[in-house]
Amino acid sequence: MDYLVHHLLLSSAQRFPEKEALVMGTQRLNYREVTESSTALALGLRDAGLVDGDRVGIYLEPSIAQVVSIFGISQADAVFVPINDMLFPRQVAHIASDCAIKALITDAKEFMKLTEAICMIPSLEFVVLMDDGELDDKTVSTIDICILRYSKMTTQTTANLASLLQIFDNRIGNDLAAILYTSGSTGKPKGIMLSHANIIAGASIVSDYLSISEKERILAVLPFSFDAGLNQLTTAFQQGGTIVLMTFVFARQIVKKLIEEKITALAGVPTLWSLLVQPNSTLNKHELPHLRYITNTGGAMPQNVLAELRRLLPPTEIFLMYGLTEAFRSTYLTPKELDRRPTSIGKAIPNTEIILLNDDGELCKPGEVGELVHRGPTVSLGYWGHPALNEQIFRPHPFRQPEQPPFEKVCYSGDLVKMDEDGFLYFVGRRDTMIKTSGFRVSPTEVEEILFQSGSLQAAAVIGINDDFLGQHIKAFVVAKNGTELDIDALLSFCSENMPRYMVPKTIEVMDALPKTGTGKVNYPALRQREETVV
Repeated sequence: MDYLVHHLLLSSAQRFPEKEALVMGTQRLNYREVTESSTALALGLRDAGLVDGDRVGIYLEPSIAQVVSIFGISQADAVFVPINDMLFPRQVAHIASDCAIKALITDAKEFMKLTEAICMIPSLEFVVLMDDGELDDKTVSTIDICILRYSKMTTQTTANLASLLQIFDNRIGNDLAAILYTSGSTGKPKGIMLSHANIIAGASIVSDYLSISEKERILAVLPFSFDAGLNQLTTAFQQGGTIVLMTFVFARQIVKKLIEEKITALAGVPTLWSLLVQPNSTLNKHELPHLRYITNTGGAMPQNVLAELRRLLPPTEIFLMYGLTEAFRSTYLTPKELDRRPTSIGKAIPNTEIILLNDDGELCKPGEVGELVHRGPTVSLGYWGHPALNEQIFRPHPFRQPEQPPFEKVCYSGDLVKMDEDGFLYFVGRRDTMIKTSGFRVSPTEVEEILFQSGSLQAAAVIGINDDFLGQHIKAFVVAKNGTELDIDALLSFCSENMPRYMVPKTIEVMDALPKTGTGKVNYPALRQREETVV
């Protein structure tokens, strides 16, 4: 019975020990090899002092080691915290200190970048380092941290596979398995706590409606710090399929990989699909007979892009999906509905109830806009260290029946949605000021804070602007300090050096003063209205 995340791997290793499980470049591992590495890592982590429930950060590029770390940490009865490799040291330090990680798995290059940030992580006791580069001994000597080598920890010999199923297994399905960090509408990223049961339910549900089997070859281009990316890994391993990892710069690299590896499944965000339909992506020059389906998440796919994908990939089924990290996946639209409802986010995924509530707390009628409320086994455990926010987002069922458990919580998404006469749902917008760009959720406040760190601004306000390619792009309105002339190029360079690429404003507009509300706060609606008027 699979009730812990690492059981997904171990069960498939029992069924298909010699089947190809994981591919990265020229590296190809079968299920037995992945299991042996993850088990050895689990034993090494426990020997290093890890105990049940400890948090372990994974700060790596897509790699074999990244996958082994996820399952090894789970097998050690600890909690894995995938950290997007695009994040800067300050952001990594925030995540690591926020959830008090005890260990960090990274490589030499990233570790050297983090040396100054290490002091901001008081809970960190040891680092597991890849053998891919040399460390500066002088710099390392200033850090009071134990450094272990990944290769030594994962090359230990292990007993026969059947005996590995219960090395520790002191956890149950409702226990914490992972923390995924995502930006909220204000402040720094918050950790969303996923139980083992949450993750396994998500894998089972998606495998059901996408008919995923052991024959699947899934190309993973989304980060495992993103719920949709992590789900590709868990669905592949649950079913005994193969997952192919890659990094890319150009869309044609993805097309080449789809052909070379005979990929059957690909998930992406709107920006990826927009890149793939460009003439220089080479998608229009090749047939992909093995590509059974593609799925879109992380924002609405532009209609022109959807039409072009359908033209270029006639045998491939396209599933449009909607979700939020707090509850994983909420709805999906089947391919047969694309002609009739191409802008719909579909209906509830299996084993899930979706409720639309109006401002009076009543069920919405067809055509009426209301907040989407999600009920089901993928509703997360809440935000790490934010009890007040948890009470706001995770609440009792608004219409709980007597037979339903009183402790069950549903997730109030903050997303405004409407329903047609046939029960299909349509995304309208968000209640808060969240920006969704390139598949990432970006906090305007976090971007503003970094802008202020440049030391050249008196005021700053950030909003999202609708963008057919990015979903939304980021625009910053700024006021220079003391009336001085502002160097926009220098400010953009500062942003590029201090935040991930997807957070850097596309445009910066200098103003004499920002519009204010009657209470003296920045009038964000006025800025949005101003942009709509300009357009």
